[in-house]
Amino acid sequence: MMILRSPSSVLPRSLDEFIQWEPVDGFKYEWNDGKIIRFGKLKKKHLFIIRKLQQLFFRTAAFSGGGALIMEQDVMLSGIQMRRPDLAFFNGAQIDASASTNEEPIPEFVIEIVSPTDDAEKVEEKLAEYFNTSVKVVWHIYPDNEVVYVYSSRKNVKICTELDVCSAYPVMEDFEISVRELFSA
Repeated sequence: MMILRSPSSVLPRSLDEFIQWEPVDGFKYEWNDGKIIRFGKLKKKHLFIIRKLQQLFFRTAAFSGGGALIMEQDVMLSGIQMRRPDLAFFNGAQIDASASTNEEPIPEFVIEIVSPTDDAEKVEEKLAEYFNTSVKVVWHIYPDNEVVYVYSSRKNVKICTELDVCSAYPVMEDFEISVRELFSA
């Protein structure tokens, strides 16, 4: 007798299998050179922050120019790394080009909302991966501490609290918000 398993209950063994995989447990997964990385479910506080950032984005020139700030988009950083940042910005030209070519666009601006359960070494590893590609700005948002780390490289970081303004410059000059505004209802 042969026991059949649902495709989503069997862990993928290759990137192609991973891309086709449909996990049923409600968790978010990423692929990194054969390793499957599981992340926790989106918390309500994270959803509030994402909505606030989306509302800010809708007022930018990048939005008017056809850009998109996409939640949990699959991003192929290399042939062996597929990540899902909490938010990723793609400009209009990238989106148009991806529709007519097989090339996967890499965002220039990425936002990660860091949870207390996230492994610090894994967060740093992912940051390095982003800057090894064409990502120019990364925000790490720590909701419980109400702090935002704005990276323009792995070595250049601005730590923002309270009235400090977080900016996506040079990717988007008009995407900026104070930490207090980001976390206020």
